[in-house]
Amino acid sequence: MSAWTEEQPMRVAFAAICEGETPWVALGNFSNDFFPNEDRREALIKDPIEEPQGVSVELHRWAVFCAASVEYLCHKYDLTVPDWVYSYPPLEDQWFHSHAESNPVRRERYLRTTPPEFALRNIYCGDRIWQDKHEEAAKLQQRLLSA
Repeated sequence: MSAWTEEQPMRVAFAAICEGETPWVALGNFSNDFFPNEDRREALIKDPIEEPQGVSVELHRWAVFCAASVEYLCHKYDLTVPDWVYSYPPLEDQWFHSHAESNPVRRERYLRTTPPEFALRNIYCGDRIWQDKHEEAAKLQQRLLSA
C-alpha cells in the first residue's frame, strides 16, 4: 500500500467520482488538502471539473454539487469564485442527501438550513456540509473554556 502524495483539487476529486470512487471518499481527499492548506486553497479550486458527455443523472448531480461546493467554500473563506462554477445551473429536481427525502423532519431541516450556494442549485444537504473538523474542534474547545 503506497501513500497518496499528490494534491487532490476539486477537478481530481470529480474525475475520481466519474471513475467510480465513492463520492464522499473523493471529496474527503479534496477536503484533506483544502482545509489545512490556506495558501493553496485557490489553486485547489481554480481548475474546472470536466463533466463527460452523456453523463448519468447521478454523476451530473455530483458535478453540480462540486460547483456549489466550490462557490460555498469561496464565500466562506473569502476566496475568488472561479467562473467555471456558474456554468452549472440548478438541477431540474430537488436532490436531498442521505435519507432526508423520505424523512419529513430531516427534509424540512435541510430545506431551512442548506446554504444558498446549494439550495439555488436544488441541492439540499443542510448546514453541516464542509465543516473543517479542526475549526470545529477549536470552537468547541473555546466554548468549553468559556463555560
